Amino acid sequence: MIVNEVTGILEELAPLAYAEDFDNVGLLIGDKNMEVTGILVTLDTLENVVDEAIEKNCNLIISFHPIIFSGLKKITGKNYVERVVLKCIKNDIALYSMHTALDNARIGVNSKICEVLGIQNPKILIPQKGTIKKLTTYVPKAHAQELKEALFRAGAGNIGNYSNCSFSVNGTGSYKAGENANPTIGEIGQVHYEEETQISVTYAKADQSHIINALIQTHPYEEVAYEIHTLENKNQHIGIGMVGILKKPMDEEEFMKWVKKQMNVSCIRHSNLMGKKIKKVAVLGGSGSFAIAAAIGAKADIFITADLKYHQFYEAENKIVLADIGHFETEQFTKNLLVDHLTKKIPNFAISLAESITNPIKYF
Repeated sequence: MIVNEVTGILEELAPLAYAEDFDNVGLLIGDKNMEVTGILVTLDTLENVVDEAIEKNCNLIISFHPIIFSGLKKITGKNYVERVVLKCIKNDIALYSMHTALDNARIGVNSKICEVLGIQNPKILIPQKGTIKKLTTYVPKAHAQELKEALFRAGAGNIGNYSNCSFSVNGTGSYKAGENANPTIGEIGQVHYEEETQISVTYAKADQSHIINALIQTHPYEEVAYEIHTLENKNQHIGIGMVGILKKPMDEEEFMKWVKKQMNVSCIRHSNLMGKKIKKVAVLGGSGSFAIAAAIGAKADIFITADLKYHQFYEAENKIVLADIGHFETEQFTKNLLVDHLTKKIPNFAISLAESITNPIKYF
């Protein structure tokens, strides 16, 4: 396999189109057409991780966090970022990062936390905006069904549990072909009127290139007229954080002990306990202070996240318990998720879970 084939499998799980605008995801180092000898999956790419990749003959590292986040003006090896980049280049190792694309994926960082903690029926806490698109095009009536089927095959027309969804209106289109045109229907220099069908379909943002390619390849006209609009509708399957329920309610202290055990954490920073059962749980891997209001709005009893500042614990206002279990700790099982996904898709390929320790925070 080549790098591009492996990353394509990863993007089935977490399309890069769903990454946040500030992020730096995708292939950060290396040639997409390079043949892959082995894959090492890690949370962070540090020098010891690259050394492990070399030792295991893995020339593709799949990392959750991007080692290159802001621009590099020099690569001299003066800091850990530059040293990682240099070592990857010297050893022909490609590096691919997923980060917020996997944060926002339906099966991603937060679904893995829910799985580990036994949270059932998880739903997206903050649906991502702008992920649903609408395509409108115009085609001769005789070709309308063929075009719709091509768009459906490319991924258009899926709404929740329904597929092949579209809306059609018949009308009359007109055009006049110029002298350099090659009209499928009509004559050069003559105004032509054609009975056409207007077709509208919705689709996921990540599928746009496939949809447009299917449109252009299937439409009979030399020049294809179409419109694309971003809808305000919320996509309940894409977004950050999750909220669900426990199979059996727990006392607050009992649940805290359960979290420590399942997430392998030595301590939890939390707001005031409220003396009530924990039933509904919100989670957000990594820095999640921006989602406190959303967790309260979802009527969660507790919000598990990381990197909360001193004054942000006040935002609980006795409506919710805020629990900071650590950044690394909330995301630690992400690499297991990626290894499982790749192993199912390419079972006979060398895929390794990084053994190198990358958590920069130690506890005394």
